[in-house]
Amino acid sequence: MLVDSHCHLNLIDYKALGVEMDAVIEAALKNGVEHMLCVGTTLHDVDTILAIANSNAHISASVGLHPNEPIEVEPSIEHLIVLVADPKVIGVGETGLDYYRSSGDLSWQKERFSNHIHAAKASHKPLIVHTREAKKDTLDILKAEGADTIGGVMHCFTEDWETAKKALDLNFYISFSGILTFKNAVELQAVAKLVPIDRILIETDSPYLAPIPYRGKINQPRYVKQVAEFMAQLRNISFEEVAMKTTENFYRLFFAQK
Repeated sequence: MLVDSHCHLNLIDYKALGVEMDAVIEAALKNGVEHMLCVGTTLHDVDTILAIANSNAHISASVGLHPNEPIEVEPSIEHLIVLVADPKVIGVGETGLDYYRSSGDLSWQKERFSNHIHAAKASHKPLIVHTREAKKDTLDILKAEGADTIGGVMHCFTEDWETAKKALDLNFYISFSGILTFKNAVELQAVAKLVPIDRILIETDSPYLAPIPYRGKINQPRYVKQVAEFMAQLRNISFEEVAMKTTENFYRLFFAQK
């Protein structure tokens, strides 16, 4: 069985797919995906994500504010703790740093990230970290704020082995998305061979980044199978081992602390 450790069921264009959300979830289950983590990126999607998670035993939720999400008033640590208190919420994020889409004085982004780390530690729920063109600052903040005491996952990882190793040393898992299957992802594929199998997660990040052979189409949780198949081929191990290990890793990270 498989787990899609990071998807955005609330953001999929179901009209374009010509189906309802239930059909997408059912297709994932039929494709061996036993659990999906629906990840929050804004504060106004919290109720929607919780409703999705509470409607299906195969879905969990996370709550967080994406580093690029504009907002007038930043949520306090206390506010974040309240938001992630729901039993269906198993992670805090996605959160992190993104210097690709944001520029100028980004002290607000760093403060937002730090607040999420404090909320995760107080709530005893792992972090879901987004980082883009900000690997040094991301790692520095995780270390400075003691994020290793709660751990988490570097979601949709696209960085080098040095960054992966430092994240692993901070008690984080490394999650690979459909990007891993792209022909030009040679460096990332080399990293995926080096990460210990007991620290790997797989994800779709749907509706984005559909894997080969669906690249360019709307991504959905059932396509996490293609990521697992590619990972197995890359590491020269069986698909069954990848499925078993990544599923075990997911439950160890997100449920063992409960």
